[in-house]
Amino acid sequence: MAEYASYKDVQFSLKVTINRHKNKVLFVEAGSDFADVLLSFLTLPMGTILKILKKHYGEDKLHVLGSLTTLYDGLANLSINHFLTEIGKQMLLNPKSSFEAECRKLKLDVSDTQPTKYFSCENLKCEKTRRLNISMYDDTARCGCGKTLNREVDLEEESEAAGGGGGGGGVFTIKGASFLISDDLRMVPNVAVSIIHTLTNLGITDIDGAELRTVIFGFNEIMDLLKGSLVSRTPLSDILLNQKQVEYFCATPKIEHGVFHETAKEATSGSKKLNLRLTVQKSTNKLLFAQSEVDFIDFLCSLLTIPLGGVECLLRSKTCLKNIDNLYLSIADLIDKKYFAAPDEKNKLMQPKLPSFYVSKNQILPLSEQISRELYLKRDVNEKELLSYSNINGYYDNIEYQRNGQGEYVKGPTMYMVTDDLTITPLCMNSTLSILNGLKIPFYDIKEVEVRIGLEEALSILKASLTSTFALTDGLKINPMLMKHKQEY
Repeated sequence: MAEYASYKDVQFSLKVTINRHKNKVLFVEAGSDFADVLLSFLTLPMGTILKILKKHYGEDKLHVLGSLTTLYDGLANLSINHFLTEIGKQMLLNPKSSFEAECRKLKLDVSDTQPTKYFSCENLKCEKTRRLNISMYDDTARCGCGKTLNREVDLEEESEAAGGGGGGGGVFTIKGASFLISDDLRMVPNVAVSIIHTLTNLGITDIDGAELRTVIFGFNEIMDLLKGSLVSRTPLSDILLNQKQVEYFCATPKIEHGVFHETAKEATSGSKKLNLRLTVQKSTNKLLFAQSEVDFIDFLCSLLTIPLGGVECLLRSKTCLKNIDNLYLSIADLIDKKYFAAPDEKNKLMQPKLPSFYVSKNQILPLSEQISRELYLKRDVNEKELLSYSNINGYYDNIEYQRNGQGEYVKGPTMYMVTDDLTITPLCMNSTLSILNGLKIPFYDIKEVEVRIGLEEALSILKASLTSTFALTDGLKINPMLMKHKQEY
């Protein structure tokens, strides 16, 4: 948590209007610096959210994000021998964000992400082509000569203007703007318009007993707000009024047929389909586990790399994370473009891209990735190697990164076992029999059913994984499906 040390003293002064009769926050008035931090939640990859909350609260006290938590833990425990590269495992447990540069300008950046660094061959006299032997991951890639890429190469600084800083002076919103934020994270600009219209947009119908207070929000409260936004109906009241800790408010997601029709319709017609074999108890139709090849495992792995705003975009703001739905819809419907720091900031937050090299060519979900800026390898007057975004003279070599296999993470041809909560382990006959024996299920009460996973099923699994610890059962609607399925093995 060394990266967080500089944020321990950061504070935000907020004006809070409460309903003193109901002991509930009606809305908070906050400046652009606080609004930017709140909006930054949408830029965080799912794996990053789990990583930072685990660090802050501890492993035993984290009960958020349904099956994604066990997916993350399972991959952390999976031997490096089952990954294509060490880089691939790092990309899942410490996923990068395409908003890294913006988030480092925040008054408080919760992402716990170090600036991207670049590494070259440890051998200063290496004769291999330098531009082909650059990695963004220390000690996990090797040069063509066989030595480790662990010698850091400095990146030449550039001006903020060259780096695309927001013209409004803020990070996501214009500097100096003020916003009203409801208890369930609806956000509107604090401007002189109809009071009734504003309260309606904030979902407020009762202002009896309204009372104004000024409170200080610090680092711990921001972390509580991130966690609360995922599990509570009233995260601001919980934090500011010291209400009791809450549990999941949507443990079993309601997934209706056709709810993702628009997303599926906009995706390419050639969307890939994957095979998944389900092992089920005949007498109860209960899913015991699934068996799959690497393509389905890579799909599950990719869920950790999607930013929270990307999940909202894919699921059309119907995620069961109601506070996050409200925050995302506020950007879409309640905050005009003129309140954002740059002309394209609103669209970037609503349709976030993954960093380069994270999207597989065989990906089921309609994800897109950021186009990397060209980097050039040069030497300064002292012959020191530098990387630069500038190639004014046109005679520097542009670099090619050593990277993971373009959105592919685990090795084949190994088969893998996936439990209902998305824990992944290599498929082994001995361990499989041990599981069945432990459940005391006789062999005659077991059947195997093969299903096809396309875009609709993938989106359903994604939605279920956010809140349910039975992501496959809830995402694939196992019981109704098995009632109709005829193919057994």
